[in-house]
Amino acid sequence: MRVLRSHHITKLVTVIDGFLPRKAASPKGGRPVILHSNETIALLLFSSFVAPQRTIKGVYTWAQTYYYRRFRLPSYKSFVRKCHQALPGMCFILDKLLVKDAPLRFMDSTMLHVCKLIRADRHKVAKGIAGFGKNWQGWHYGVKLHAAVNLKGQLAAIHFTAANEHDGQQIPYLVNNATVIAVGDGTYNASVMRRKMWREHQAYILAPPHPRQDKKLLERWQLLLLRKRSKVECTFDYLKEHLLLETSFPRSVEGYALHYIRVLLGYQLVWGF
Repeated sequence: MRVLRSHHITKLVTVIDGFLPRKAASPKGGRPVILHSNETIALLLFSSFVAPQRTIKGVYTWAQTYYYRRFRLPSYKSFVRKCHQALPGMCFILDKLLVKDAPLRFMDSTMLHVCKLIRADRHKVAKGIAGFGKNWQGWHYGVKLHAAVNLKGQLAAIHFTAANEHDGQQIPYLVNNATVIAVGDGTYNASVMRRKMWREHQAYILAPPHPRQDKKLLERWQLLLLRKRSKVECTFDYLKEHLLLETSFPRSVEGYALHYIRVLLGYQLVWGF
């Protein structure tokens, strides 16, 4: 993945303009726009790599410090409003950048905590979308990110659910008609869902056999693909450790959505540089 420098933000604005063309200026004139929505998206995405931030306040302070000459920044209150208004455009760009035609993809899920488990009963911000879930690390309270990546690590599909949703039920959201083989862990080894995916999408779901099943039934190419499941796990690790995908700072559901989408979009968009 390419390392971004400070001057790359100009190219990033140009790339975003290609997805979201700007409207022509009105001939009657009027008050000029202080910060265009495309420039707002560029600041949100660029900060994810140059100086990862968990809050909009951190992004605003970072932009004031290093890009006060490049962009005309409004007040903090107006900047927050512009960030929330830019969310539909960011979702549109992310949908366009997903590698939906990837014939081979690796799928898995990861927990995203919204607060510590001891504070779950008092947490009200994400009460409608979060839930209690358990994995090999123990109990958690938050949401779950389901994702599928290709061999290069690019996102092919994403889906958010509460933490108590089973991974195997999310397979239809991670495959499409272009998928030939989808590789997952043991939670995707449900024969009913695998037959349904083959019948409806012609997608072959490859998962490790049950401990009671004989592993010798797998062919060599199947074993080689199962060893590459770390592709998606490395992607999750990079998103959470380097890009700070996991956060508990937002004070609304829209704030959580804005943070998750801007991190995922920044990760996906940097492959084009």
